[in-house]
Amino acid sequence: MKNEFSLPQLFLRLALGISYILPVLDRLGILGPAGTPNIAWGNWSNFVGYTNILLPFLNKSAAGFMGLIATLAEVVFAILLITGYKTRLAAQGSFLLTITFGLCMAIFTGIKAPFNYSVFTAGGASLLLACVPVYKWSIDHYLSKETL
Repeated sequence: MKNEFSLPQLFLRLALGISYILPVLDRLGILGPAGTPNIAWGNWSNFVGYTNILLPFLNKSAAGFMGLIATLAEVVFAILLITGYKTRLAAQGSFLLTITFGLCMAIFTGIKAPFNYSVFTAGGASLLLACVPVYKWSIDHYLSKETL
């Protein structure tokens, strides 16, 4: 098998992984406080408030729990995608998470919102990454018994 997917899959893995970890750092306040340019939340409380907007049928504590689950999933997906370990599974999981997020945005904040933030594009990229046959420059490739 040729390595025609080597560089694109590496770029896609890194771009997706970084795009999952940066919002986590934002909601933890590591990238700066609320109100700082290019900071969406700046703290956990603001993030939970936004989560409650996307899940208005939940009370604030339940929204906080769902935000925590989503945050943990994003951290796991980011690490797996960046390192290239369990890449296909991470790409499938990140697709499901992203599409769920995008649908909640579309339903509860309007159809334009997920397109403004390229949520469906990221979901499509995750799905496309899940279809790549070989993840060269990855832990998966290193651990595989069959190098192509």
